[in-house]
Amino acid sequence: MTTKDIRKEITRVIQHVPDDFLNEILDYLKKIEMKSEKDIESFTHLKQIFKEDQELLEKLAK
Repeated sequence: MTTKDIRKEITRVIQHVPDDFLNEILDYLKKIEMKSEKDIESFTHLKQIFKEDQELLEKLAK
């Protein structure tokens, strides 16, 4: 999925989100927007580790 496709899908989904959640979504997006590139990169790496090592992490949790 391209970035353009993702942006379209986000817009489509937001149109169907109950109004009560819109402020929370906006706050979340603003927090992401304020993060530095380093913070975002670190988060991306951590997310990749969790994705790749899910089985190992589950074993360690036991």
